[in-house]
Amino acid sequence: MTSPDMPKDGDFASYLEGKMSRSAEVPDAAGSVGVNASAPADAPRQTIEQILVEGQEPTEEVLEEWIAGQGEPELSDEELERQAVEAPGDDGDPSTPE
Repeated sequence: MTSPDMPKDGDFASYLEGKMSRSAEVPDAAGSVGVNASAPADAPRQTIEQILVEGQEPTEEVLEEWIAGQGEPELSDEELERQAVEAPGDDGDPSTPE
């Protein structure tokens, strides 16, 4: 699934620059989604994009998931290929896994 504001032809440099300029314009309160411990349980989860592109501090939930994933073994190329064939994505093409 792609975002409607995703760059065309792999122009990710301008995409990131645009994201950075938009996040600089957003008030600080909007940048703290998921940080408040008293936030409702149905609050949106913090995304990796919010952390890496927008510069938000990772929430405790994200940090816990990251630490838990660090102990997992790396997947071999064969395992990645097997998963791609089993779940080829929306286009059904296993050579372009999602």
